[in-house]
Amino acid sequence: MKQFMNILKIPIRLKFLLLTILTALPWGGAGSGILGLLTSCSYSEDLDLCTLTVQLVYPENTIEPYAGARVELKAIGHNAIFVDSTDARGATRFTVTPGIYEASSTAQFLDSTTATWWRYNFNGVKSMIIVDPDSTNHADITLKSSRKRVIH
Repeated sequence: MKQFMNILKIPIRLKFLLLTILTALPWGGAGSGILGLLTSCSYSEDLDLCTLTVQLVYPENTIEPYAGARVELKAIGHNAIFVDSTDARGATRFTVTPGIYEASSTAQFLDSTTATWWRYNFNGVKSMIIVDPDSTNHADITLKSSRKRVIH
């Protein structure tokens, strides 16, 4: 019994490997043995990919969407971070595997189109974005802004 309890302390991946080897031993039955193990397993590298569109929504009376705003997409529960920039409409597209994501954007914009120059700071985040082949895969990030007058 003590030996069995020690087996419980083996890491789960090693337990799976041991179980696979034990079930592959030639103890009778169709497809048993190492040859049965090798021919009965299949592996496919096909991944479902989805396109997620992230749209930046700027506050009223600030600026119009512009090309080049940075957008980050983080996979929740994984260490994957995707980075892209927006098009002229303030949108960007990511091609990712299905999962749960968080999108964020932080940007500065200098408005020098008038006599008074303004530096805008924009920040926004959208959490719990579910990306799935059966959904619309669209997320709006509503940006918050602050502005500071630039003396030149």
